Amino acid sequence: MLERFRAFWTKVLSPVARLLIRLHVSADAVTLVGTIGVCVGALAFFPRGHLLGGVIFITCFVFSDLIDGHMSRLTGTSSKFGAFLDSTLDRVGDGAIFGGLALYYAGPGDSRIYLWLSLICLVMGSVTSYARSRAESLGYQAKVGIAERSDRLVSILVMTGFNGLLGLPVLTYITLWALAAASTITVGQRIWVVRQQALAEGNPQP
Repeated sequence: MLERFRAFWTKVLSPVARLLIRLHVSADAVTLVGTIGVCVGALAFFPRGHLLGGVIFITCFVFSDLIDGHMSRLTGTSSKFGAFLDSTLDRVGDGAIFGGLALYYAGPGDSRIYLWLSLICLVMGSVTSYARSRAESLGYQAKVGIAERSDRLVSILVMTGFNGLLGLPVLTYITLWALAAASTITVGQRIWVVRQQALAEGNPQP
């Protein structure tokens, strides 16, 4: 969802990006600080059962993913390293969110099944991103699937926040089931698409 409304949010956050540029803050520094904030929010709040507080804290930093890219475009300093750092730290932040939920369900949440679902979301979310990057490194396209990173991130944060606010754990339960299924399906879709492209090139079928 963040991806679909990127232009809107970029316009809203543009004054922040311009202020940081005037303060001589680099885009890479924004990326790093944003990731640290997301990790602190997820791993300090979620395992103790402070779901709403964790979501609010994470939300304060999660938009760094839009700010750093806009800063790079404004200053003309986009680089391959910046893109690499951004993608790598995205995986760290996503892992912290689902890892924090896994710790919650291993502790005060007291649910083995949702502990496992959190871990499945963590692993399959990373594989989803890896499958696309690996495909592109081989010259294929794999930007398909029903569970893009932005959709996974927004849905789990929104539903976990409402869970913490309203005391309705079923909201997070449903979201974890949906994301575990959607991420797994997306990995399958990307494997299939790359396989079709490989076969079309005349590569031998394994």
